[in-house]
Amino acid sequence: MIGRMSQAPSTRFDSLPLAPATLENLQKLGYLEMTAIQAASLPAALLGKDVIAQAKTGSGKTAAFALTLLANLNARRFAVQALVLCPTRELAEQVATEVRRLARAEDNVKVVTLMGGVPLRGQAASLEHGAHIVVGTPGRVMDHLDRGNLKLDALSTLVLDEADRMLDMGFADDIAKVARQCPTQRQTLLFSATYPEGIAKLAAQFMRSPITVKVEAQHTGEQIEQRWYEVREPERLATVARLLDHFRPASTLAFCNTRARCRELVELLQAQGYSALALHGDLEQRDRDQVLIQFANRSCSVLVATDVASRGLDVAGLAAVINVEVTPDAEVHVHRIGRTGRAGETGLALSLASLDEMGAVGRIELLQGSESKWHKLDELTPASGERLKPAMVTVHIQAGRKEKIRPGDVLGALTADLGYTREQVGKIDINEFATYVAVERAIGKDAVARLNAGKIKGRSFKARLL
Repeated sequence: MIGRMSQAPSTRFDSLPLAPATLENLQKLGYLEMTAIQAASLPAALLGKDVIAQAKTGSGKTAAFALTLLANLNARRFAVQALVLCPTRELAEQVATEVRRLARAEDNVKVVTLMGGVPLRGQAASLEHGAHIVVGTPGRVMDHLDRGNLKLDALSTLVLDEADRMLDMGFADDIAKVARQCPTQRQTLLFSATYPEGIAKLAAQFMRSPITVKVEAQHTGEQIEQRWYEVREPERLATVARLLDHFRPASTLAFCNTRARCRELVELLQAQGYSALALHGDLEQRDRDQVLIQFANRSCSVLVATDVASRGLDVAGLAAVINVEVTPDAEVHVHRIGRTGRAGETGLALSLASLDEMGAVGRIELLQGSESKWHKLDELTPASGERLKPAMVTVHIQAGRKEKIRPGDVLGALTADLGYTREQVGKIDINEFATYVAVERAIGKDAVARLNAGKIKGRSFKARLL
């Protein structure tokens, strides 16, 4: 695994030409050693060269391009100097969050996200106030360019993240249009998990003598224990509950092939007392955000998702992946199970297959170069005692970045003012209009009552449990 090679100086961030404040911030964030993709791409990228980097999700690519665009940035100049295009809203949000964390070394670097599902008006206002970095989906970025809200004449870095996904989703023309509106003397960084011929065409159109780096997937089979179970169709969904009851994973991502199947499974699990939520294309943006926040902050144990909805979803410390149905695409299977067993941790991948799906199982075996390990359903024994409840609950506070709320303000209100310990408070997520804070389940109701009676930053805001 990456990150164990302290004797090789070239894998350390302090071997790069980065500002001392940036290196200090990286150390605070726990970034000491570069991952393989960072070590391969950063030296060339920091010299200003165009780079095509091939690496799977979860390989540390966001930091690779974020550190490059921040090194190119002049924070005193209020103009858009970097643009990151992402295939989905979820990925754009995650990238923006990571860029903000890495930008802490600089004073007042403003990052604006532009994506569908959110009113144009608010985004236009954010751009008007001045932004240094824009992260967005191609369609919405085009909208703002067409309306004159977004100007790219000061741009120095263009990043295409998960470029293969953007091509799959039909964004090739939008990407080309956006690139044509950028200055020709700019740096372009392209990141992609696979390298279809469309990527080569894209690169030939608007990259200047790019350097290509490729890193093999970080997942070795040893970190992920794969188990297969043969099921008959009528027992498929009930078997998911049996798996959860037997293995009792703290967090599980369950994949279904259709939205309808997602809904069915969530209904069944909720009826059996599991904390389960669905993530699929029919959800409104606000509901999607709330579902993702609750899963990432450990106040929901099971997230049931379609492949499309889960793109760009990267949850640290995911205990298990369940393939409720086998995907016909073997590469998608590898991508699904690769969400667990990251960063040196072990993970569990449990897959259900009926006789009709054995052809797809065969394709997966061919791609993985190994036979599936089958287990019997009667090995699954229910655990004694109650259903495993999530450790945390999510408190929703009706105030966000618009009210200048910062994580420190919320933490201070809960610890210094209300007397809870730092350990009782989990992840704090702040968006434009709302704040979500995870607290230990035992103090949830009490924390809401006391937040409603107290103040944050000297002002009263409404709080409720999600």
